[in-house]
Amino acid sequence: MRHGKSGRQFGRNTSHRRAMLRALTANLVAHERIETTDAKAKELRRVAERLITRAIRLGEVAYTPHDKLSLADRARRQAAQQQVGSYLRRFQVTQDGGESTKVDLIEKVFVDLAKRFKARPGGYTRIIKLGRRRGDNAPMSVIEFVDKGEPRAPIEPKAASEKAPKPKKTEKAAAAGAATAKAPRAKKPAKAEAVG
Repeated sequence: MRHGKSGRQFGRNTSHRRAMLRALTANLVAHERIETTDAKAKELRRVAERLITRAIRLGEVAYTPHDKLSLADRARRQAAQQQVGSYLRRFQVTQDGGESTKVDLIEKVFVDLAKRFKARPGGYTRIIKLGRRRGDNAPMSVIEFVDKGEPRAPIEPKAASEKAPKPKKTEKAAAAGAATAKAPRAKKPAKAEAVG
């Protein structure tokens, strides 16, 4: 029986499984969107959201410049960064086209992601199912952060010519009452009795 044994094993031992999830988490933080199998995406969600929650719990201390913090707040942030850093590696090299950039993952979690999700009480990632992988028919998914940093376009109100407003219920009832008062109902013709 598997009482109290949460999480998927993936047919790997503990160190291999931990290394795989650490690499997936680093890639998700660096690229903000990765494609992987359904099962790995669901396990990755648990790990990545805990790291972001750890940063968000600091409040504004997470993304305030270092020189504006008190000594106690600096110690709190450093302790939290060490805790996240014990799981997540510090740097990742990403490639955009032909250009490669070095991303500080710990800094991104505490400054960018903590600031972006500060008003959100959880659920920082979404999983979108893609279908089956061609080689082994494994179900594939995309896991990404909910707000990817691009500014949202403002929602434009619909033009009046596109959609006429619906009449209210009282207007409908009044119109229906007036229609029935003007035209009396026609009686149904009597059914002809069958002569046997």
